[in-house]
Amino acid sequence: MNSVNLIGRLTKDPQIRYTQDGLAIANFAVAINRMKRQGQEDQADFPRVKTFGKTAENCDRYLAKGRLVAVQGRIQTGSYQNKNGDTVYTTDVIADRVQFLEWGDKKNEEHDYQQPPQQQYQPQQGYVQQSQQTPPQQQQKMDMPPTFEAVEDDLPF
Repeated sequence: MNSVNLIGRLTKDPQIRYTQDGLAIANFAVAINRMKRQGQEDQADFPRVKTFGKTAENCDRYLAKGRLVAVQGRIQTGSYQNKNGDTVYTTDVIADRVQFLEWGDKKNEEHDYQQPPQQQYQPQQGYVQQSQQTPPQQQQKMDMPPTFEAVEDDLPF
């Protein structure tokens, strides 16, 4: 199994490029603090992350140095020959999903982070629409589909 989940802060703005076919590729690194024992100095890892397509374009548009992100993907290793003829081995995270934990348009806001907009619950047909003045206990009952009933009994666990 090859699965990676990371949460960290960008070390610099993403770098984007396009292939000859027009596919966007964004590269960035995230700083992830290591767990430490009492009295030890802080340490961090800086894995490189690569994204493709629309995800790459969104990363370029919304991410900036210092922003907190969650990355889900896989590890990919490779190698190449440098100018001196030495073999350089690489390890990258190929991101299937990048979640912006701090939000904002980087072109308009420099280090003025906001939380992403919360998705509003939209009741489907057959559900009761809740009003703004409804108390929380009644809202919970009203969000329930008409075929379900609330259980008010104390549960034994």
